Amino acid sequence: MDLETGFYQNRLKKESWRTVLTLAYQSLGVVYGDLSTSPLYVYTSTFAEDIKHSETNEEVYGVLSFIFWTLTLIPLLKYVFIVLKADDNGEGGTFALYSLLCRHAKVNSLPNSQLADEKLSTYKKNDINIPAQTTFGAKIKSMLERHRVLQRLLLVLSLGGASMVIGDGVLTPAISVFSAISGAELSLGKTHHLYIEVPVACVVLIALFALQQYGTHRVGFLFAPIVVTWLLCISGIGLYNIIHWNPTVYRALSPYYVYKFLKKTQKGGWMSLGGILLCITGSEAMFADLGHFSQLSIKIAFTSLVYPSLVLAYMGQAAYLSRHHVTENDYQIDFYVSVPGKLRWPVLVIAVLAAVVASQAAITGTFSIIKQCCALGCFPRVNIVHTSSKIHGQVYIPEINWTLMILCLAVTIGFRDTKRLGNAAGLAVITVMLVTTCLMSLVIVLCWHQNVLLAVCFVIFFGTIEALYFSASLIKFFEGAWVPVAISLVFMIVMCIWHYGSLKKYEFDVQNKVSIDWLLSVGPSLGIVRVRGIGLIYTELVSGIPAIFPHFVTNFPAFHQILVFICVKSVPIPHVTHEERFLVGHIGPRENHLYRCIVRYGYRDARKDDLQFENDLVCSIAEFIRTGKRGLNGNIDEDLSKDLEDMTVLGTPNTHISGVQLYEDNELNSESVGTSKHTTHKTKPKKRVRFFIPESPKIERNAREELCELMEASEAGIAYILGHSYVRAKQGSSFLKRIVINFGYDFLTRSSRPPCYALTVPHASTIEVGMVYHV
Repeated sequence: MDLETGFYQNRLKKESWRTVLTLAYQSLGVVYGDLSTSPLYVYTSTFAEDIKHSETNEEVYGVLSFIFWTLTLIPLLKYVFIVLKADDNGEGGTFALYSLLCRHAKVNSLPNSQLADEKLSTYKKNDINIPAQTTFGAKIKSMLERHRVLQRLLLVLSLGGASMVIGDGVLTPAISVFSAISGAELSLGKTHHLYIEVPVACVVLIALFALQQYGTHRVGFLFAPIVVTWLLCISGIGLYNIIHWNPTVYRALSPYYVYKFLKKTQKGGWMSLGGILLCITGSEAMFADLGHFSQLSIKIAFTSLVYPSLVLAYMGQAAYLSRHHVTENDYQIDFYVSVPGKLRWPVLVIAVLAAVVASQAAITGTFSIIKQCCALGCFPRVNIVHTSSKIHGQVYIPEINWTLMILCLAVTIGFRDTKRLGNAAGLAVITVMLVTTCLMSLVIVLCWHQNVLLAVCFVIFFGTIEALYFSASLIKFFEGAWVPVAISLVFMIVMCIWHYGSLKKYEFDVQNKVSIDWLLSVGPSLGIVRVRGIGLIYTELVSGIPAIFPHFVTNFPAFHQILVFICVKSVPIPHVTHEERFLVGHIGPRENHLYRCIVRYGYRDARKDDLQFENDLVCSIAEFIRTGKRGLNGNIDEDLSKDLEDMTVLGTPNTHISGVQLYEDNELNSESVGTSKHTTHKTKPKKRVRFFIPESPKIERNAREELCELMEASEAGIAYILGHSYVRAKQGSSFLKRIVINFGYDFLTRSSRPPCYALTVPHASTIEVGMVYHV
């Protein structure tokens, strides 16, 4: 299965119950690893210091009641029944909500957006049953489109959520692995376990990050069985503790115990909510990983196994603690205390494996969110490696992987206890949930066209609960909660600087672009000649000639017989279908052999390698020459042609089997190379390019000659011409702008990968043209 076929997966998922149940089983290992390991550290973090475990058990029952209703209201009610419905063509996550808003209101942060993008088949969701937009919703949409400040605030809010996801990618492996290994303290001496936990946790974390480069698909088949075993284990232990220690613990599920808890503990109870919050860590993954599964499969997995297993696990711990007010050897309240002694070592092993699965999901989610940020022009260029040719969405980013590992080890060694790790993880988790709540309220009004009162009720109900937890986490700022804030702030600054610099660079390109008339006028008068081959000039412009081209011609007065101005751009949808990948058009008269090609990708699409891309591009241009302005469907869209200089929507070769196809063969040429004594024959292959041209309909003679010219140029080879820009703030700029552009953006540009990495361009065929941009 091709990497880019993820868009069609949702249709296949609905074919049978067998498919749905299989996906539900697989989702247990990908989506619920983090959520299912939360019993390891929730009670430990809650009873760390803010509240004490008294003989009346009011604290234990109150915490259990809080956990039960938090699990019921946030993961079950909010995510399973509401947020999952806000998918973006099957995709979920922070950027899915943001892209939905960008398409229903003109708040898109991508500068090179076009009218043609709105004509993509997946640009507008099929909302047949959604009512017409309300008057108030129209006012909100108009206000967002008019005020640039509101658009920037919306982007900053989305980037803030993405930054916290990255912070969670650092903290989840640390707290999951450390909490799992902390069970050794019950079997080792109190002085010995201190020298075991941190080193072992560091070794496990290093091994985990080192294995990322091989991809999760190699061991992914083990993830679901591990999580299932873990859930059955904790639910079984919980059921045993309920029956053996306190069968009446179910009474604590009443919300009355929440009231009693807060009445007795007051400020201490409020501060302990930062620990209770950890019971829903990983809930966001249900929405973020939606693209790999389906809504129904995620709902079935959560309601049938995850939710009841977690409830039984927390009830079992509360039942045990209600009969044990002083733990043995003066240890803190811990998950392993409630595990029967004979089962502690087997449970420890399963817990470590489950923690590794939970960590893997957090790391993979971080890679995914950074890939989306890169696609939307909000993160420096990094090397994105697709680790699986069959499973959509599995990526590996070396720079981010090692950065996460260093930060994760630093946090583990620096804190060395579950309490401060819990404080840090809690703030990251609840911040992402608050961002989702805010974006969802806008989606309800702008995308679902529902009454504004429904959005207000959604924000007030869930926002109040999450704000309560957020305040309790924020109060622990100096006790570990500063870590996700610091990490997200650094990534946030990087994202904002890169986005601002890229935007200013694009504005400079637009202001200094050259007219097409100039390009058509250059020729023998300037000593310019045409050489064999195809020249691909990469630019972010969707119209006009970039300033790097006249700069290139001035220093090297020649260009190729076929010249293609190519723009590889991202659009605010998850996937662009193969049939709509390319936009191709002529620049000037066809005898000049000048073309413009716009290649469109979704923010979750995989970029193809250079050889496959070359073949697709040449075939698309050939098909454009054969079909003319009519395109594949035989007619022309007037609005599209006016907007895009008569450009035609074309697909990749596998979408027009009846159209022009390309194949290559090699001829063996013998060359005599030798001296007066010896003569040797050296044989080397010569590439020959041929087109399969359908017999019907017959093409014009001019078009056939143009195809021959393209075929001859393809045999000569393809050269990639890229701009290498040095961006500087122009004179008279403010001090802040000079700092951001001359130091911040310049540092990120030098530190990031060159453009050829992001565009998958071969180095051997690349020509870089240097220019100074004064923005």
